[in-house]
Amino acid sequence: VHYAVPHATAAVLARSMLSSTGRPVPRIVTTLHGTDTTLLGRDPGYGPAIRHALVQSDVVTTVSHFLRDETRRLLQLDRPIEVVHNFFTAKPARRSRGEVRRELGVADGECLVFHSSNLRPLKRVDLLLQAAAGAARRFASQPRSFRLLILAGEDIAPHVPLIESLGLADRVIVRERVIDVEEYLQACDLSLYSSETESFCLGILEGMAFGCPAVAFGVGGIPELLEDGAQGRLVPYGDVFALSAALAELIADPRRRQALGASARERALARFSAAAIVPLYERLYGF
Repeated sequence: VHYAVPHATAAVLARSMLSSTGRPVPRIVTTLHGTDTTLLGRDPGYGPAIRHALVQSDVVTTVSHFLRDETRRLLQLDRPIEVVHNFFTAKPARRSRGEVRRELGVADGECLVFHSSNLRPLKRVDLLLQAAAGAARRFASQPRSFRLLILAGEDIAPHVPLIESLGLADRVIVRERVIDVEEYLQACDLSLYSSETESFCLGILEGMAFGCPAVAFGVGGIPELLEDGAQGRLVPYGDVFALSAALAELIADPRRRQALGASARERALARFSAAAIVPLYERLYGF
């Protein structure tokens, strides 16, 4: 089961119902992805139910060491928890990089920076846009130096006033509710993230699989995903100036950006692909 609420709770109830029938009772392996712990786990109404579901599970896994430690701390849970990281294996893109960049209006020498998320408050889109604006000021004389592509899982409208007030209207491109992210990621050069916390950050991994290094705050499980200076740049949370400077540094240095991107892709394939992670789940499931 993925997520403690409602799925692990339902599985525990189903197992209890089966146990009275004499039929075989299945093992329950519960995987936590983040919000069960970081959001609902803090809620006095949900917390005890989540804790009960995890105590009753035969195996509990989390997608990062950070989330494992937060789960134990917030839910006061003293039991083994396995860490099995998220994985991503890209589907083949149907269009070429050039076709997608032409659709977006991005010039050949222009750096295309992307951000992909559901735009929830903890993603701190305000800080993301401030960092992009800081980079734009550094390239004020080069209006075609970079563009920011936001792959928005939700409506971008609440953020439009800030985009306009920061003078980013000509630099920001938005595509909402994109299903086939591969179409756009293969046309990008770099990713930018400003979350206040992340259990893992699948968006960064998706970019890494396409050779995109990341610039991000080093929060939550992100440092387990990439190493600062090896597959991207990580800076302290809230330091928008440092985030903007790291972004501008990689925009201005295509050779370094490409070297970090090659390392990012290699790490994504070696450590966070289906080939690397699925066997770990198969072991837990008993295959």
